[in-house]
Amino acid sequence: MTSRFVLDCTEKMKNRVVSFSGGNHFFARQNLLPARVQNLPQTLEMVTESGHSKRPMCPSCSKPVRFCLCTRLKTPCLENSVAVTILQHSLEKNHPLNSTRIASIGLQNLSVISVSDVNYEAQFLMRLLNSNLEMGSQKLDENSSTNIKDSNFDSNAAASFTIEKYGAICPSQKQDLDKLLASRAAINDIRKGFLVKKLQRKLLDGSSEFQELEEFEITVPPGSVLLFPSENSIGTEEIDFEVKNLIVLDGTWAKAKRMYNENPWLKMLPHVRLDVERLSLYSEVRRQPRAGYLSTIESIVYALKAVGEKDSEGLDHLLDVFESMVGDQRRCKDEGLRQRLSNCD
Repeated sequence: MTSRFVLDCTEKMKNRVVSFSGGNHFFARQNLLPARVQNLPQTLEMVTESGHSKRPMCPSCSKPVRFCLCTRLKTPCLENSVAVTILQHSLEKNHPLNSTRIASIGLQNLSVISVSDVNYEAQFLMRLLNSNLEMGSQKLDENSSTNIKDSNFDSNAAASFTIEKYGAICPSQKQDLDKLLASRAAINDIRKGFLVKKLQRKLLDGSSEFQELEEFEITVPPGSVLLFPSENSIGTEEIDFEVKNLIVLDGTWAKAKRMYNENPWLKMLPHVRLDVERLSLYSEVRRQPRAGYLSTIESIVYALKAVGEKDSEGLDHLLDVFESMVGDQRRCKDEGLRQRLSNCD
């Protein structure tokens, strides 16, 4: 069966011309067939490897060398007084138009945390920064996911929430979370700074046993705000405290909403929104739901300006680099279209 398949493929592929990624040179398929037919699995492996290794990549910005962003950015990088924490969806990192890479090499005071979807179950453990207790040292009530003393999340209290796929939470846990969010004293204590740890639980293949892996551990300092347009969000002009840390969700709008729903600790932070109606620079190469839905770097720049970051010129330069990256992608799309049209002639 295999030899018949190879012979059929050989006959169909004779005299066919193919282009290999990474160059404009063309090779006649018939000149390569004898070696390919001898070991078809090896051939497929070679093609796969060449597709990933032909183009040299910049280790800093993760772009092909000919599109490297590093040389376009000013040095030293901008020393932002307001820290930026990016929660990046795990599937977003390698997208060619992901703008977090610009923030990563353009802002000095920045951290990027990879966040995965909850595919089965995840547990979130929290403790306050001014607590003397270590995470996990306090035994939580088995019948309640949250330990709340006298309806007040005080400095000696710990909290734990178990979240299922799409942010589903059992009724009793939801009541605890709602009770916590409704307590002004508890929220005020939480916003003085806390640590959160996420543990992903997955079923082992062919077993009823769980594997528990730590996905991240984040310190959320005092003065942190979440940039997210929820029902409870306020405009940046309404903020009545000093913002010291800006938390941003990096992903498509659908991914960002999923991250928000699957990370209940985010709901405990002050939510701010950007009241802008401008069209994203993305608009020519990546679909945006509507005006005001901006890229990650655009959101960071406008938010930092709104909360008082002083180096406005340095922030604008980051947008210039982003615009040049979008231009690269647009030219690549145009070149690809011309290539396909020429192959149809």
